[in-house]
Amino acid sequence: MTTEVDYYELLQVERTADDATIKSSYRKLAMKYHPDKNAGCKESEAKFKAISEAYDCLKDPQKRAAYDRFGHAAFQNGGGGHHGGQGDFGAFSDIFESVFGEFMGGGRGGGRQQRRGADLRYDMEISLEQAFHGHSTEITIDVSGPCETCHGSGATPGTKAKTCTTCGGHGKVRAQQGFFMVERTCPTCHGAGEVIAEPCRSCRGEGRTDKTKTLKIEIPPGVDEGTRIRLSGEGEAGARGAPAGDLYIFLHVTRHSLYERQGTTLYANAPISFTTAALGGEIRIPGLDGEEHVIKIHPGTQSGREMRHRGAGMPVLQGRGRGDLVVRLEVETPTKLTAKQRELLEEFRKTETGEECPQSSGFFAKLKAALG
Repeated sequence: MTTEVDYYELLQVERTADDATIKSSYRKLAMKYHPDKNAGCKESEAKFKAISEAYDCLKDPQKRAAYDRFGHAAFQNGGGGHHGGQGDFGAFSDIFESVFGEFMGGGRGGGRQQRRGADLRYDMEISLEQAFHGHSTEITIDVSGPCETCHGSGATPGTKAKTCTTCGGHGKVRAQQGFFMVERTCPTCHGAGEVIAEPCRSCRGEGRTDKTKTLKIEIPPGVDEGTRIRLSGEGEAGARGAPAGDLYIFLHVTRHSLYERQGTTLYANAPISFTTAALGGEIRIPGLDGEEHVIKIHPGTQSGREMRHRGAGMPVLQGRGRGDLVVRLEVETPTKLTAKQRELLEEFRKTETGEECPQSSGFFAKLKAALG
């Protein structure tokens, strides 16, 4: 299981973006997250590496074509070319050939085509606490799997598929069109190179039947809205023994009652009394980590001021460290006063000189001057 973020989302461009747009967006993001400008920030370092990897793929027309069709699977098992070396291009070559093979004379190994099973999508809701700590859960899905009767072959037990006589087992046929020789998928066997004379009754020759299965999902700490988890081979089974597709889990983080999240930074609005704002003090904020974080209030704090608490935010996905907690202070005016409190405030008002609140006194002075 791997956690993958879409390359286009990383570079903040549409899937239809041209090369110039992708390059321009990459340069802006690279300047923003470059390690030289964010010394010691693990989050920026991880972000810089991720966008560099995304740009390395999307700037190459062949890699981008393969990624658009197969996603991150195009670069699994050493096929990505991100690490250099001639051996890295073997799997990528296979994918490139499957994308462009129809236009370039077919593939290797006789040209047989195995119809890989379809990829599946599953949308899952998790809480912000689960996104913080990570989460282990199980899901039940209806999906096609290999037929138990024919073990995925599609043929009645005791029989075998026969070589297609139309294409001679190659899976493709050639036809002359003017000066060109055109190669197409065989219309009889549909690229399999074989035909089944006696189809399995359980799966009607498909080699797969509908099933219900339960899967265990491990969600790592730090995931965000839209994070995609890929379960290789857990999608639809391929026809007649072909490889299965993948299952993609798309995560959706529900709204939290206290915290608002932006990347690895957590924001919280905290009301404070006007006396605390005037005289100073401290408040305690319950963190997602189970600890209470003390926020010190300086005397004369104004409503809307933000106080940053380092390292109390969300974990960095697949990295080290945590973001920050930012508390927005909102000064609350009392609405219910006792007689004693009202008396004390009246005494305070009598002693006001205007210097206690320079912004308001300055505003009214400007207003008076403007009106002559």
